Amino acid sequence: MNTTNVPKRRETRSMMIGSVGLGSDYPIRVQSMTNTDTHDVQKTLAQISDAVKYGAELMRVSIPDENSLGAFKELVRLSPVPLIADIHFDYRLAIGAIRAGAHKIRINPGNIGSNAKLREIADAAMDHGIPIRVGVNSGSIHKKLLRKYGHPSPEALVESALIAINLLEQYRFHSIILSLKGSDVLDTVDAYRMITDRCDYPLHIGITESGTLLTGTVRSSVGVGILLNQGIGDTIRISLAAMPAEEVKIAYRILEALKIRFRYPLVIACPTCGRTQIDVIKIASECEKILGHRSKPLVLAIMGCAVNGPGEAREADIGIAGGKGEALVFSKGNPLKKIKESEIMDTLMELYEMYPDI
Repeated sequence: MNTTNVPKRRETRSMMIGSVGLGSDYPIRVQSMTNTDTHDVQKTLAQISDAVKYGAELMRVSIPDENSLGAFKELVRLSPVPLIADIHFDYRLAIGAIRAGAHKIRINPGNIGSNAKLREIADAAMDHGIPIRVGVNSGSIHKKLLRKYGHPSPEALVESALIAINLLEQYRFHSIILSLKGSDVLDTVDAYRMITDRCDYPLHIGITESGTLLTGTVRSSVGVGILLNQGIGDTIRISLAAMPAEEVKIAYRILEALKIRFRYPLVIACPTCGRTQIDVIKIASECEKILGHRSKPLVLAIMGCAVNGPGEAREADIGIAGGKGEALVFSKGNPLKKIKESEIMDTLMELYEMYPDI
């Protein structure tokens, strides 16, 4: 795949989350968060495993109460990837999650409580050698900052983050990851741009409460895409009202579009028009569904007519250019053979499995 024009990445500190490195010395990491009842270990583990199948490298789990700590400890033991404990309001849950084996914790400075409580969390994280994500969210900005700025503006998000950073640094804690998420795409982008001039900690990026699968994908792709194209971001979570595996798929597609990371096969297809003489929509959809989470990231072009078909098919690793009830097959830029429309799917799958030995 052509990887020219890849955005130059902002340099940050690097740190380990369990066995996974984070920061500019490592690839941009893809993560998600479970939406099951944490007390249900089997359902939560199944959701983690499903997301991992599609490429999740880190998973976050809510710790809503003290009773969930036992389940979380079991999940840490069974999970195929490092687990992050998501904590709000009760600092004691953060300390309990650290002791239960969390590989990282996420706290929100807007609701975690007094400075003394933050210090206890920092001391526990330091003792166990794990990072803390300072996760500022526009929905839970401290009331003092809301009064100062009038609304959860980018400036309010940045000031909230800096207050927490300064306190943690006073406590000699420096394994910090930052996020400054809002549901307003442009405000979120501005907040991340502003914080890059103020510190060199790794950034977890995303648009919070972005919406349903369709709306959230569009809004997240715009916000995250802008940031990544400016070299900002070290780990991504696409926050959707959908299953975690969907968040993971979309994160990789965004990285792929910017030529940053490649995980899955990419099926490109013409938008179809009156000249199309094969069922491009059906073939492309079926191809994408079958290949799904396969890890050989080839480009497959499904083109419906002779206008752009041969040119696009030549540029792909494997491509077809449709004619009337038939198609010309290409691989590595070279025409291979003509086949009937009924043979297209079997031929594409066969060539995919054989690649690069075609």
